[in-house]
Amino acid sequence: MVHQYKLNGYNIVLDTASGSVHAVDEIAYDAIRLCKQKSEAEIVTHLCEKYAVTAEEARECICDVRALEADGKLFSTDDYEALASGVKSRAPVIKALCLHVAHTCNLNCSYCFASQGRYSGERALMSYETGVRALDFLIENSGTRHNLEVDFFGGEPLMNWDTVKRLVAYARKREQEAGKRFRFTLTTNGMLIDDDVIDFCNREMDNVVLSLDGRKEVHDRLRVDYAGNGSYERIVPKFQKFVAARSDKSYYMRGTYTRHNLDFMNDILHMLKLGFKELSMEPVVCAPGDPEALRDEDLPILCEQYEKLAAEMIKRRREGRPFTFYHYMIDLEGGPCIYKRISGCGSGTEYMAVTPWGDLYPCHQFVGNPAYLLGNIYEGIKNEGVRDEFRHVNAYSRPECRDCWAQLYCSGGCAANAYHASGSVSGIYEYGCKLFKKRMECAIMVKVAESLDAAEQDA
Repeated sequence: MVHQYKLNGYNIVLDTASGSVHAVDEIAYDAIRLCKQKSEAEIVTHLCEKYAVTAEEARECICDVRALEADGKLFSTDDYEALASGVKSRAPVIKALCLHVAHTCNLNCSYCFASQGRYSGERALMSYETGVRALDFLIENSGTRHNLEVDFFGGEPLMNWDTVKRLVAYARKREQEAGKRFRFTLTTNGMLIDDDVIDFCNREMDNVVLSLDGRKEVHDRLRVDYAGNGSYERIVPKFQKFVAARSDKSYYMRGTYTRHNLDFMNDILHMLKLGFKELSMEPVVCAPGDPEALRDEDLPILCEQYEKLAAEMIKRRREGRPFTFYHYMIDLEGGPCIYKRISGCGSGTEYMAVTPWGDLYPCHQFVGNPAYLLGNIYEGIKNEGVRDEFRHVNAYSRPECRDCWAQLYCSGGCAANAYHASGSVSGIYEYGCKLFKKRMECAIMVKVAESLDAAEQDA
């Protein structure tokens, strides 16, 4: 399958099966578009009439297109579907856990998918003993895998900070004897950040995710405490201090946009002005009737915002002021292997969420849903039916994805979003699909600009 589009002055042709990306002139763009529709003589006539080129020049262009096809870089055959059924059928290995160390929060954000950290249940903190058992469970079920990942999540994990520190120490102790290496991530709203948190995280956490929605008026509209006071003024100085001390370690400022800040590019510019360079901005996840929910009529505005963001990234990189946007981070040369691109994030099979009392769910977005309770860290997986359901979710399992050019970039999409939108993990979240495809077009365009700029400098 070939996907063609024009963006920011570039004519881009993506061969989906091979992953080849071509930046071409107008003549080649049309020749590729017509290659499977018309005869060579018809294409020559069309090119000559539209671009005032000679017949010989038109035939040379068509010859170049045919050469790319012969080389497997255009109109390549997708032979990966046969791999899809077996990609998750191997002996189950768990590589990552999301530890819900706190089912409580010190903020009262109205758009919180986790019901202000309670996940529609009782407020709770994970005990050290439960956390230890979770880490042991991960080690025991990781097979020969060396690198393991643990996300400290909530609610607000800093409300159980001492337990987080003790669990990291325990994991470091187990690394050598178990032949494993732990990679830790922490997600926080920032309210409880202090020097101890900064020092410990910058020493032990491979990544930290800091929640900031952007401009003060945007952030404080929804991210408020239980007295209704905004949190912007309290967290921004802490985030700035945290990031300044982080050196070259990874972090992300993670924002959420709703229909009340469809101009989220201005929130990204605001975060850049505050000195943050590693950014993420996510669409809100909420019920369709919610006042914050995105609507169909918002899509053109959101697509325009993503295009503006891509153009700004190119501009700032050329000026020596680069920044990163999470959804535009793609590797077109040495990216994920085909098995990863088919199977996706691994929720419910390789990745699971652990509640404060040790229950296991496919991921944090399913926590509290009894239909998706997998088992627990003491007895293991008890509900093989759910695990099998996730095992069969891949880039080829959804009929709606079969003719989609982006299927090997999204791996079929987020199972949780599909479930919330359609009632099935095997369904699709159509609105999210549209946003994802726009982000991918922008991300690929940014990479094309980088590649052409580098080639020009080398010339």
